Amino acid sequence: YYDFQVKCKRCGEIIEGRVDLDNDLSIEYEGNNNVYFGRKVLMGNNKCFQQIDVEMKFTPERQLIEREVKGGTFVE
Repeated sequence: YYDFQVKCKRCGEIIEGRVDLDNDLSIEYEGNNNVYFGRKVLMGNNKCFQQIDVEMKFTPERQLIEREVKGGTFVE
């Protein structure tokens, strides 16, 4: 699994997410490289109802290459 946390830009709630590296990823063909892509839409419990879109790309060995979030920010 790849666990991550995001902070909602609207209400500030910290929301936890998880990507199952064996089942949640789809393959993308970029030139000669295979890249695995995962997307999650998260919503918190504060009755804010803001959707937070998280997109991630992984190598075939399941190492994170790139990540992007809309509607929030990543928490380290």
